[in-house]
Amino acid sequence: MNQSLAHIALVVRDYDEAIDFYVDTLGFTLVEDTYQPEQDKRWVVVKPVGDGSTSLLLARASTTHQQDYIGDQAGGRVFLFLRTDDFWRDYNRYVGRGVEFVREPKDAPYGIVAVFRDLYGNLWDLVQFADTRG
Repeated sequence: MNQSLAHIALVVRDYDEAIDFYVDTLGFTLVEDTYQPEQDKRWVVVKPVGDGSTSLLLARASTTHQQDYIGDQAGGRVFLFLRTDDFWRDYNRYVGRGVEFVREPKDAPYGIVAVFRDLYGNLWDLVQFADTRG
């Protein structure tokens, strides 16, 4: 058996502001942005640069119930873990681009990590693992 996560849906307020943050601020690649007229929505997929295969599906909230979860998809816990091969390169680049870090970098037994907020408030770990755990 061979399985992997293809996409993780991230509920967003607006497609274009989300693309701007993930592509222009974090440096992700825009994989697809296709209008789906039958549902009057867009299929917007972004992914970090590198060998990983998991991508984010930027899913615009279409109901008030979904809107309630924008920025709080994990109930205030770190939701996504962005693995990097050079923590300080990416940390310094993100700080320079105005990304808000809510926990400063620290050395942990598993590597170097800091926590940042995305444009909606979801918490992310920026992490460089010391081993192959990630």
